[in-house]
Amino acid sequence: MCILLLSLQQHPKYPLTVAANRDEFYDRPTSAAAFWNDAPHLLAGRDLRQGGTWLGITRQGRFAALTNFRDAQSTPANRPSRGHLVSNFLLRDESPDVYLSTVAQQADRYNGFSLIAGQGDDFVFYSNREGRVRRLDPGIYGLSNHLLNTPWPKVTRGTQGLGDLLSADDGPTAEALFATLADGAIADDTELPDTGIGLARERRLSPLFISETHYGTRSSTVILLDQDGNITFSERSFDGAADRYSSVTHSFRIGER
Repeated sequence: MCILLLSLQQHPKYPLTVAANRDEFYDRPTSAAAFWNDAPHLLAGRDLRQGGTWLGITRQGRFAALTNFRDAQSTPANRPSRGHLVSNFLLRDESPDVYLSTVAQQADRYNGFSLIAGQGDDFVFYSNREGRVRRLDPGIYGLSNHLLNTPWPKVTRGTQGLGDLLSADDGPTAEALFATLADGAIADDTELPDTGIGLARERRLSPLFISETHYGTRSSTVILLDQDGNITFSERSFDGAADRYSSVTHSFRIGER
């Protein structure tokens, strides 16, 4: 995933709001968001090559999401799949801080990643490129392929857009959140980070929604959790462009089977 926008306790109706884009090669096999046959309480898309996921939530309200840390100089092959760091949290019962502390003890096995895990009002962040577990206070957060709230252009635009929606009279509707995620504006060269991939590619990867020949935004996900424990999980899967997609929506209440 290349952009995750997260609101914790910033709206009177929605204590949790999530909006995220997953960017990946178009030929990597993936299944759309669904409750898994081998874990019926777990709702997520699935990477069919390695079996993990990039973002998911459970019927008990456990949430996790991961982004890769962009570092062109340090991506050894044959490392374990980072997608299992998400699914393992969703399959277990440990508190978020206990789980991420356990992950930290074996973090050098993995290529660079940033991981958010949470349940209720307990949300925690860890990156193996930062090396410390951080508890998240109520607020608005943005995560791309670096550390939390690193002010890359897409993170800044995304968090500002989410903040505007949280302040709107009708609140953060799913349609409005999808519109924020569909932003294809390319950042000015003066705003771009230098992650070792060259200016031209930094430019192409700077929008929230990416559309290249072989790589781009594969799916957008919106999660709204209201104060009564009702979850709406909506996903759009794209065919190379923001206006060509299929969609699924799942709704349930925390604790219900």
